[in-house]
Amino acid sequence: MSSARNRARRAATSIRAVIVHRRDARVTRVAIAAVCFDAAGTLIRVRGSVGRQYAAVARRFGVEADADALDAGFPAAFRSAPPMAFAGAAADAVPALERALWRALVRRLAETAGLAPALDAVGFDRYFDQLYDHFATPAAWEVYPDVRPTLAAVRARGFRIGLVTNFDGRIVALLEALELRPWFDALTLSSRVGVAKPDARIFASAVSALGVPPAAALHVGDSPEEDVAGARAAGLAVVLLDRDGRHPGVPERVGSLEEVTALL
Repeated sequence: MSSARNRARRAATSIRAVIVHRRDARVTRVAIAAVCFDAAGTLIRVRGSVGRQYAAVARRFGVEADADALDAGFPAAFRSAPPMAFAGAAADAVPALERALWRALVRRLAETAGLAPALDAVGFDRYFDQLYDHFATPAAWEVYPDVRPTLAAVRARGFRIGLVTNFDGRIVALLEALELRPWFDALTLSSRVGVAKPDARIFASAVSALGVPPAAALHVGDSPEEDVAGARAAGLAVVLLDRDGRHPGVPERVGSLEEVTALL
């Protein structure tokens, strides 16, 4: 308990430092008016693990997959994929581009895990189609226990709420199915705005959609690079959600979303 209080105190001190601005030798304080959240790893997580979900879909086709091998290979496959952003693409072309990006990633992972021959034998595209659709449903995801109480508390205090994510367009229907969509005033997706986190422009787009200046917004996410560095570069206050205690050196760090409301 004391550790959580200490984290919250350090994060609050850091946020206050961010929202105090000097102008013409005068000090002005900008009140936070909106809170933005990341999606995967912040609000939702994969049920079990990615490997177990991929293996479960493979079993529908009579293919036994090594879930541990898929889990081991997924981070590298994900990192090697291009950003989920398609600058200049027509809006009606984006869903197919998102799908193609994920197909290439899943194909690469299947080859790395030694699963490609078995999936080819039953039809790789049939497998991918079911996998892609599966991850658009609550069957593949769960909401962290602290999410709904936090969103309710943030809304009760009058803040506008936004989502800033590199997730593809399936997140919209997923939020609806998980009964989270009503909490959000604006959804900012990298594939829709043409730039992905940590690019500062996605955060600029998010605060514009929320109708607040960057200095009046707080962004909460689980990535030091994509969320903290990106939002800070765009002029937002930042909080790193460090559920597993992996980033003790980040001052703007909390261990749960419940600590966020104490900072506002």
